[in-house]
Amino acid sequence: MADTKPDLRSVPSVTLMLECEEVVSLLQRYPRGTVVRTVRHVLEVVREDVVNGGVAPSAEAVAATVPAALAAELRPGLCRVINATGIVAHTALGRSVLPADAIAAIAEEARGYCLLQIDRATQGRTRRDQFCVDLICELTGAEDATVVNNNAAATMLVLNTLAEGREVVLSRGQMVEIGGAFRIPDVLRRSGAILHEIGCTNKTHVRDYEEAINDNTGLLMKIHTSNYRIQGFTSEVPIEDMVPVGQRYGIPVMDDLGAGALLDLRHLGFPEEPLVRDSLACGTDVVSISSDKLIGGPQGGIILGKKDVVTKIRKNPLARALRVGKLTLIALEAALKYFLDKDRVHADHPTTRMLTMGLEELKRRAELIASHIGEVESATVAVVEETSEVGSGSYPAHQIATFAVAVTHESIPAEEIAHRLRMLPLPVFARVKRERLLMDPRTVQDGEEFEAAAALRACLRTGSKDRER
Repeated sequence: MADTKPDLRSVPSVTLMLECEEVVSLLQRYPRGTVVRTVRHVLEVVREDVVNGGVAPSAEAVAATVPAALAAELRPGLCRVINATGIVAHTALGRSVLPADAIAAIAEEARGYCLLQIDRATQGRTRRDQFCVDLICELTGAEDATVVNNNAAATMLVLNTLAEGREVVLSRGQMVEIGGAFRIPDVLRRSGAILHEIGCTNKTHVRDYEEAINDNTGLLMKIHTSNYRIQGFTSEVPIEDMVPVGQRYGIPVMDDLGAGALLDLRHLGFPEEPLVRDSLACGTDVVSISSDKLIGGPQGGIILGKKDVVTKIRKNPLARALRVGKLTLIALEAALKYFLDKDRVHADHPTTRMLTMGLEELKRRAELIASHIGEVESATVAVVEETSEVGSGSYPAHQIATFAVAVTHESIPAEEIAHRLRMLPLPVFARVKRERLLMDPRTVQDGEEFEAAAALRACLRTGSKDRER
C-alpha cells in the first residue's frame, strides 16, 4: 500500500527563509523577532496546504509573500471600519463617530504641546477640564461640572464621595445591568456605599423614598433605565418629585441619565428622553451622563450639578485616578460646541445627523450602494424597507425606519458573506436577517458608499470560487 503521508520536508525551513533576499531586506528594517514570527506564520499556511495535497513552493516563492504578510501584521489592530449595521452608537465599533471639528482639533491642538492645565497670563495651575466645563454649564444650566473617563466612573465617584459607608436609596426597578455584566448593586458595594432597595420592580412611589430615609441615608438615587423599558402596570417617581423629598430631609439627590440627551427629538418621532437641563432645572444636586452616546464626543463621563456638590466630588482622591487626558478634552470641547448652534448640530454633528436622516436621503444612498455593487452572477441585490437602532442603550426598543441594501447569493450563505466583509483590510460590518445580508446606509459615512459597494462586490465574486476549492 502506497504511503500517502504528506512530505513536509519539502517545505522550506525558517533558516533558509531568513537567507532569502526578500527577507534579508526586511531584517534590515524591522526587529528580527517580528520578521521571524511573520515567516513562521507564512510557513504554517504552506504546511497546511501541503497536508491538504498541495505542492510546496520554493523558498524564493514563499519569501515573496512575506513583505505583504508583514505589512498586514503591522497594520493597526484598532483600525477604521465601515459600519453598515444601522446601529448609530455602536459600542463595539467605537460608539459615536467624532465630528469633523473634533478630529481636526486633535490633529491641530495636540500635534505639539497644548494649554492643558496652565493659565497663559499668570502661568498658574488651572483645572484641566475647565474649557469643557464652561461649555457644559452653558448648555445645561449646571453650576459646575467635571469630566472623568466614562459614566460608570462618574457613578462610582459620586457614590464614593457622597455616600461611602452610608445608604443609597434606589428603586428595585432601576437595578440596571449594562454591557460587560456591569451591575449597579456591584458598583454601589465597590464604592463603599450601602444599597437600600425600595419599591417593586414595576412600581415605586414617593412614600417608598420617605419611608426608607434614616439617620444613615447618604443619597437618593435615580437611574434612567436607558437600555430597557418596563411596560404595563408600572410607575416610577419622576426626578422633580424626588428632589423635594431630598430637600426636606437634607439629603442630596442624584440623577444618572446615561445617554446625556441635550436635544429634544420628539418632534422627529423619537420617544421622550429625559433632558439634562430639565433634571438640573428642578433642583437635582448631581447628574451623571456619558460624553459619547448622544453627545457624540469621545468616551467620557460628565458629572454636573450644584457647585458645592461638584467641588466635593472633584476633591475626592479617586477623581485623579479617573480623570481624562488632553486628547479626550480637546475632542469633547469641539463636540460640545456643535450644540451651541441648533441648525449646525442637525446638519454637521454625525450622531445627530444620522439619527435624524430622512427616508428620502436614506433611500437615495441605499440605491447608490446597490448601483455600485452592480450585477453579480448568482447574487440578488435589492433595496428594501428596514429599521435602524440608536444603540448603546439609548432610546431602547425604538426602531427608526430606514432603507437597506439586501443581498443574497445562491451558493454563499449570508453569514459567510458577512464574515468575509469583516475580514477585509478595511473591515465592513453588516447585519444578517432572515438569511439576507443587510447594509444600512444610515451609518455608512459620506464617501464610504463606494468602498462598501466595492468590498461587497469583491466578496460575492470571489466567494463561490473559494468554496469550490
